[in-house]
Amino acid sequence: MAPKPKSRPSSKANSSGPQRLQRVLASAGYGSRRQCEQLIEDGRVEVDSETVTKQGVSVDLETQKVRVDGVLLKKQKLVYYAVNKPTGVVTTNRDPQGRPRVVDLVPPSERVFAVGRLDRSSEGLILLTNDGELAQRLTHPKFGIRKIYRVVVAGKVEGETMKKMRQGIYISDGFVQVEGAKILKAKARATEMEITLREGKNREIRRILARLGHKVQQLQRIAVGPLRLGDIPVGAHRLLMRDEVDKLWAAVEAAEKQHEREATENTDAQTPRRKTARPKSSTRSTSTRTQGNGPRKKSVKKTSGSVRPGTKKARTKEKPTADPLSFLPATGSKRTGAVIGGDSSPDPKPAKVKKAKTGRKPTRANPTGAASGRNFNKKSARRKKR
Repeated sequence: MAPKPKSRPSSKANSSGPQRLQRVLASAGYGSRRQCEQLIEDGRVEVDSETVTKQGVSVDLETQKVRVDGVLLKKQKLVYYAVNKPTGVVTTNRDPQGRPRVVDLVPPSERVFAVGRLDRSSEGLILLTNDGELAQRLTHPKFGIRKIYRVVVAGKVEGETMKKMRQGIYISDGFVQVEGAKILKAKARATEMEITLREGKNREIRRILARLGHKVQQLQRIAVGPLRLGDIPVGAHRLLMRDEVDKLWAAVEAAEKQHEREATENTDAQTPRRKTARPKSSTRSTSTRTQGNGPRKKSVKKTSGSVRPGTKKARTKEKPTADPLSFLPATGSKRTGAVIGGDSSPDPKPAKVKKAKTGRKPTRANPTGAASGRNFNKKSARRKKR
């Protein structure tokens, strides 16, 4: 059974009771939890007129007064707006150029900020809230909350382009890839696609498609996690319902558990495995070394009991007890061709070499002493002369 997600009000005051100081500051909109920890370390936070510089302090806004840079922190209600941002509007709270801001699309009484970013040329769903903790978790890369975009590009997108987008390519920021990409409508001059990202870098989709030779004509965000744009008109907003906020928190917690699980698996994969000990057999070898630095004697295998079927029985070398040549005659003369171990058969007699009729002595070149045909002719010629 899945654990019940934490309940967060959509437009309610913060829950009562002591809370960590950095969490209270993050919920008040002073940035992420790490940024709020830096505020505490810099000595910019006071609790009951005392400067706090250590982490881990718990406060209760019902009974204690917290100031940041001398400004009293009031207990405020958490609000969550879903806005359909039009093109030409920036998502930053401060713009030196004086361009239209997305925070100007909601009531000015609420101190809210945009969750994530959506470039000026893009449109679609963006979340505005004063819940710094939820905003930080929705935008942190390690949680990888899915964001879905509807994109219209110039030209016809081929299957090879879709494959490269999924496999990943290199841009100036390094290696990037989309989690999902599919074609909704394909025409000769334009193609409508749906692209899913987990980590949204600055103008990432536009840069990926430009790298692959396609110019983006329209880009609209239609979903952030479980939250959908729906039928909100362009430039309009609406408050999130309680169950929608709970679904956002559930998605964050599920992504956090998935990240921890993957980190554990990667750690286990990098840890070298220990070699398992070999099972002991009934045959063991022992070796002895002479005293000092002498050479090691040959190891002798000792067998204990029966030998496993299918294996050769170990043999021990026995020292000879008698001279292997003791069978020879006492005179010490060795018979030619005798084999060590007791060959009692007589040697074969060497074959007699027949002498040639010419009476010549056998030589190495002519072992039989036979006369060649050349010598025969010479002798016959001499006889004729006589």
